[in-house]
Amino acid sequence: MPHEHSRILHRVSRHRQRPRRQVRPRAAKWDRTRSYCWENVTELADAGIMGMTLPTDLGGQGASWLDTVVVVEEIAKACTLTARIVVEANMGGISAIMAYGTQAQKELVAPYVLAGDKPAICITEPQAGSAATQMTTTARRNDGGYLLNGTKHWITGGGVSKLHLVFARVLDETGAELGIGGFILCHDPDAGHDAQGFEVVGRERTMGLCGMPEATLAFRDVFIADDFVLQPPSGFKHGFADLMNAYNSQRVGAGTIAMGVAAGAMEHAKRYLQEREQFGRPLAEFQGLQWMLADMDTSVHAARLMLQEAAHSRGANGSPFPDITMAARAKLFASEMAIKVVNDALQIFGARGYGGGAAGTDVPRCTHVHHWRRHRPDPAHPACRQPSGDAHPTDPRRKLAPCTPLPLADRKPHENQNSWQKRTAGTPAGHRCHVIL
Repeated sequence: MPHEHSRILHRVSRHRQRPRRQVRPRAAKWDRTRSYCWENVTELADAGIMGMTLPTDLGGQGASWLDTVVVVEEIAKACTLTARIVVEANMGGISAIMAYGTQAQKELVAPYVLAGDKPAICITEPQAGSAATQMTTTARRNDGGYLLNGTKHWITGGGVSKLHLVFARVLDETGAELGIGGFILCHDPDAGHDAQGFEVVGRERTMGLCGMPEATLAFRDVFIADDFVLQPPSGFKHGFADLMNAYNSQRVGAGTIAMGVAAGAMEHAKRYLQEREQFGRPLAEFQGLQWMLADMDTSVHAARLMLQEAAHSRGANGSPFPDITMAARAKLFASEMAIKVVNDALQIFGARGYGGGAAGTDVPRCTHVHHWRRHRPDPAHPACRQPSGDAHPTDPRRKLAPCTPLPLADRKPHENQNSWQKRTAGTPAGHRCHVIL
């Protein structure tokens, strides 16, 4: 590891056991009650993890993206919700303000984040999801500032976050469009920041990360003073690209959460294989399960290296954020990998993985939050390899037959893998897979 990042080891060594001792036992509670983990947030703020990427002159630790990735992985192994908070308190919206904001803006937001606030980045709208530039929320020039009008949807942290970075179409006094800009909205009535016209009007009932609100926010003539306008060097006309460039750090963070969840599931599965015994020996001695674990470990490690590479990279033209291609590639690979590794971990647990008693059985629902592609059955999976009828294996029209397990009673107690394969050579490959309960 490069010398300039050697401090990671010290920071992680101090906080590696914290998630295991304190965060993990509470993780299921937040999911079950659909409540925000304020208790964890307080501990994160006390440990200096919230806002650790902020400059030291603002109270942060000046941590790098690579520092953050290493810490987020450890927290994600214990609690996905808590890891998500750490990412958004160090990457994404807050990083955009640190890169493009005025000194006054930085001094406003830093104390909130260091105290535990998770800034909410407000881009998505009901009719503008992936096509973010089709947003209809407007910020029209008004005396001394802008009036925000519109609706934002799927806003992570809506209702608990005090800081919001709102993206909107900028209009002049005549209604002519100037481009897309960012607007810092602080809603903290107790501190005198009461955003009149701002309202949380709905919350999605998600299937995973249930403690994190995904909210619908309404803006009705919300006044944003000029001092709270986040305008990058490119101005409104081309500034949207600069603002979205800050999202590359968020991509790396999201991918790291997925990788951490997968790593945690793998650790649970490995421990179970060592503890659970069937047929007079630990499951860890069954070679087929060893192969599964080896594949899981390889995939997790590959994702970890890609994410750390992306975190260490920098974009073009002196950008302070990760390279866009490396960030997107790492996030894609990590999120796809997490789905498979977590599913394989559940297979290792057998029926206990389907029930609620095994540790980590709620993890599959959380991994889908960081996985944006629709999944179809994987033809490479052993249960899908045996085509029905006489269809050629490469024929896309073939139907996939369900796997019929080979009874384990047919295998002699201490028969080695080679002799068993010879004796079952006539059995179709797809029919030799099995699950040990």
